[in-house]
Order: sequence, then structure tokens, then C-alpha cells
Amino acid sequence: MAHGLPDKESAVTTPEAVFHCEVQKSVEDGTVPVTTIVCHGRVTSETSGQLKEVVKPLIPLGGRIALDLTDVDYMDSSGLGALVGLKVSALREGYCTLTLVNLSPRVKELLRLSNLTQLFSS
Repeated sequence: MAHGLPDKESAVTTPEAVFHCEVQKSVEDGTVPVTTIVCHGRVTSETSGQLKEVVKPLIPLGGRIALDLTDVDYMDSSGLGALVGLKVSALREGYCTLTLVNLSPRVKELLRLSNLTQLFSS
């Protein structure tokens, strides 16, 4: 047991690191389960783990996962890495599609600059 060292869970959350999301389930075309994850805040190195914790268990269930980024005002390279990792996991599973919807101009530009637009359009 380490003394005097704060663990990662007890780190102080600054307003810049605030992130939360809601999970909404529906059915598309009467048969395809759709899970929409509405994200709010900033997807950064401090918060990308939260996004992965929500999405990763949904991938093996199949269907369609839509990440709604309407209210994401900032994303750093860790956030981008989390999205790529989730997309690759969904592609590898084979019976799940993961899409990004309602991208802010800022996030669209980030995908374009990192040459990832094509990955997320498939």
C-alpha cells in the first residue's frame, strides 16, 4: 500500500475534464438494435476512459452504436485514439457498426487533419 500518493480515481476533476454521456436504446427498421450514446463535454486523456467503459461492453452485443458528439466541444489525441480503438473493435467483432453522428465543425476538422474521415464514414 502506497502512502501519500493519490490513486488515479481520486484525482481532482477540473471543469475542463468534465465528460458525461447518456445511453439511449431504440430499434431501427423494426429489427436492428441501435444504441445511441449522447456525449457531453470534452473527450481528453482524463475522460476518454469513461467513453471506452460505456461503449466497449456494447460492441459484442451487435447492432448499431451511434456516438452522438453534438455536445462535445473539445477532443484531444487521447479522445481521438479512444474513438479509433472503439471503431477497430467494432470492425473486428464483425456484427456491430459504430458510427459518429452530429460532429461539431471542430471534431470534423480533427478527423480530416488526422486522415480518419474515411475510417468513420464506413
